[in-house]
Amino acid sequence: MYPAPFEYSAPTTLEEATALLAELGDEGRVLAGGQSLLPMMKLRLATPGHLVDINRIPGLDRIEHVDGHLQIGALVRHADVVDSQEIADASPLMASTAPWVADPLVRNRGTVCGSVAHCDPEGDWNSVMLALGAEVVAASRHGERVIPIEDFVVDYFTNSLQAGEMVTAVRIPRGDAGTAGKYLKLERKVGDYATVGVATHLRIDGGTIVEAGIGLTSVGPRNIKAREAEAMLVGEAPSSELFAEAARAAALASDPASDVRGPADYKRAVVEAYVRRGLEACVRQISEEG
Repeated sequence: MYPAPFEYSAPTTLEEATALLAELGDEGRVLAGGQSLLPMMKLRLATPGHLVDINRIPGLDRIEHVDGHLQIGALVRHADVVDSQEIADASPLMASTAPWVADPLVRNRGTVCGSVAHCDPEGDWNSVMLALGAEVVAASRHGERVIPIEDFVVDYFTNSLQAGEMVTAVRIPRGDAGTAGKYLKLERKVGDYATVGVATHLRIDGGTIVEAGIGLTSVGPRNIKAREAEAMLVGEAPSSELFAEAARAAALASDPASDVRGPADYKRAVVEAYVRRGLEACVRQISEEG
């Protein structure tokens, strides 16, 4: 199908873009990579009256350090993350995830922030952001606000942006020494949505886990932060028994549906196996660095 008719603007400043979005209200949609929005428009699942293309706005393609965080701008492509040594040094989890996102064609055009804003529960990045405790930077004509990722991801394809706001960046805490991360994804073929995806993040200091994050993909109506499993890990020494217990808690936190990719019980079993494997991989990474 062809998209419904729409107007198109390509502002060259952030001020111009936010003014347009304020004027357009619900009719306006931001276009960055378009790898999620345009297919939905072709299927008439989304029918915005006006697209605001932000690709001509300078500065939004930067990866930079801001107040102890690594900030990924709204025009940073998935492929940029794959190629970034800076991100590999600051966030092993992001570096582990990027090659799993869709396929090379989508990675070359799609953006991290666009995926975060899309809030597709089958998308990889919001599980990563939940595991890392990321923040979303949103701009409007009234200024800028920073939204914790847990408050930003509301529901199925639903975020907490207000009318006239757009995402300009996501921020993740910089990983210190002793930080590791792993993303594991079960997919039927390259480029497919995840049957199950699991993001794991650990920071270990003096033989004790001081920070833990677990995010789950495709096993609920939104990406899931496995809080109970995370709490089990913090303050404890890594062990196979501890990881098995946390993995079981993460599986219980999931809420998968039975579908063509497999029955719900199978997906919960994959969550449990992947959480355990991911945590073990984090410990190996930290041991190798030491």
